[in-house]
Amino acid sequence: MRILGIDPGLQTTGFGVIDVAGHALSYVASGTITTTHIERGDLPARLKVLFDGIAEVKARYAPDAAAVEIVFVNVNPQATLLLGQARGACVTALVSCGLPVAEYTALQMKQAVAGHGQAAKAQVQEMVKRLLKLPGLPGKDAADALGLAITHAHVGAAQDRIAQATQLGRKTTGMYRGGRSY
Repeated sequence: MRILGIDPGLQTTGFGVIDVAGHALSYVASGTITTTHIERGDLPARLKVLFDGIAEVKARYAPDAAAVEIVFVNVNPQATLLLGQARGACVTALVSCGLPVAEYTALQMKQAVAGHGQAAKAQVQEMVKRLLKLPGLPGKDAADALGLAITHAHVGAAQDRIAQATQLGRKTTGMYRGGRSY
């Protein structure tokens, strides 16, 4: 299975692609999609760059599934809203390409990769390097994206087995005109 991890950001969005064969993980690619070359006030153009960039990564590496970081609430509500829009562009690009999307918090990713939820960026980078046997440290955004892909490789299969064993049904709480499912 090939998994694409996405660490969304309005200025820099990280991506990482790994292959999973049983418990073996192997690095395929990683990098960033940046919007810093576009004027800060032109939000629609920046979101389009993210959408098109994710679609290009999907077309180039043909992943089977995607994992995206869940946005947390910052002290600055404006920054949170902008990050949410960037994340929305990324998720929309993945869904429009037909990929199943799993979502994980930064805490879940850090626990899965580094062993504790308060891991620093440098610790995540080092653990991603070790887990994927990379020759050097990946960039911070790419490391987070690879960490999300690793998290999905470890957690996603277990969640699928639990769902199949317990016959989880669709929840209707929190639905908005049938548009949201859990």
